[in-house]
Amino acid sequence: MNVIIVKDRTEGGQKGFQVFKEAYQNGAKVFGLATGSTPVTTYEELTKSNLDFSQMTSVNLDEYVGLAPDHPQSYHYFMQKHLFDQKPFAHSYVPDGLNSDAAAETARYDQVIADNPIDLQILGLGQNGHIGFNEPGTDPALGTHKVQLTESTIKANARFFDNENEVPRYAYSMGIKSIMTSKHVLLEAFGEEKADAVKAMIEGPVTTDLPASFLQNHGHVTVIIDEAAASKLSQATL
Repeated sequence: MNVIIVKDRTEGGQKGFQVFKEAYQNGAKVFGLATGSTPVTTYEELTKSNLDFSQMTSVNLDEYVGLAPDHPQSYHYFMQKHLFDQKPFAHSYVPDGLNSDAAAETARYDQVIADNPIDLQILGLGQNGHIGFNEPGTDPALGTHKVQLTESTIKANARFFDNENEVPRYAYSMGIKSIMTSKHVLLEAFGEEKADAVKAMIEGPVTTDLPASFLQNHGHVTVIIDEAAASKLSQATL
């Protein structure tokens, strides 16, 4: 893992943009995208840039089950607001949260990924080490699947809803297997609350107890973390 430590999430967004730009200039055509507060500063830099994604394809990590694309807390809506309205892609794929047939939807999305091999995948990192909605205990051999969200993830996402009871309990998510097929992974994590997960991801054993640890087995990972998220790393890593 190439670990880059920055002062704060603003500088992290600038560094993240540089990774996107380099991939773009080196011929990347398919970008795997994440939602949540972590990648927002990177998306802000992308929207300010002169990069043209009109011939590119995006494939999103996940979507809540039960939310329509125009729901303000759906990940489809998030992507429109933070990136697609300013930087449209030729094709943008997001799981269909309204498809109640989980087997059909996950198979469809696996085919989307197979048809559009991801050149650069951006990830955030959950406090419990999840990537996408791959929670602790997730089988790393899974492709796209329906996930029951853990209480810690529900509580972490409750800030985006009027109350915790409104947070969906299920999501469709790319699997660890899906993520590992990406040519290059860019993981960003900011804040002291991510420090334990960052340390375990980089320095701990590869284990289903911390899904992000499987990135140790990927050949090309860039990790951008702020000083607070890096605070528990050993000197050997730093």
